[in-house]
Amino acid sequence: MAEGESVEKTLSIIELITSGGAAGQVIIAILFLLLIFAVYIYFERLFAIKAASKVDSNFMNQIKDHVSNGKIDSAQVLCAQVNTPVSRLIGKGITRIGKPLADINTTIENAGRLEIYGLEKNVSILATISGAAPMIGFLGTVVGMILAIFELANAGGSIQMDVLAGGLYTAMTTTVGGLIVGIVAYIAYNHLVVRTDKVVYQMEANSLEFLDHLNEPT
Repeated sequence: MAEGESVEKTLSIIELITSGGAAGQVIIAILFLLLIFAVYIYFERLFAIKAASKVDSNFMNQIKDHVSNGKIDSAQVLCAQVNTPVSRLIGKGITRIGKPLADINTTIENAGRLEIYGLEKNVSILATISGAAPMIGFLGTVVGMILAIFELANAGGSIQMDVLAGGLYTAMTTTVGGLIVGIVAYIAYNHLVVRTDKVVYQMEANSLEFLDHLNEPT
């Protein structure tokens, strides 16, 4: 190697994180835990919503046949076997058959609110993480800048980059980490909201079909 030739230095992610000092490592650890928590909530809710959206296309036809033939018990058994938000709503409505249509509708609406609450369980935590993670990252930025200024003030007037490096590493790594976690949580939250809205629409459509069938002249 020729004398004076520059050597390219690479920096791994682990080295970048550890270069930020104790303050940066603590904030990165918090962000990492938030990321793991967000990913867990996302997949847990995704599988739950996916299972809730599975409804046999022939389910409502079977329900209407049972109700039309007066086989209320058979309709209730079918709803219990299917055991999805749609079937549970229809099952609630079947238990009120014989009462005014407005009472049946109210019962289904109340049951629907409970089903929606179950579908949205913990989803709001993702929204909180998506907002909190960048703020925690920016907190690291402020801490890093304070450390850099403190080191600069104690450097006796001689400015050296290695003196500022620790604080700057803390500032930059925590900012990037916070933004990454926030973006992941934000995308996960909005995807779950879209999937939940589809299940809610499915429940509303099937409930309306059931009520329309009860309202048909015999």
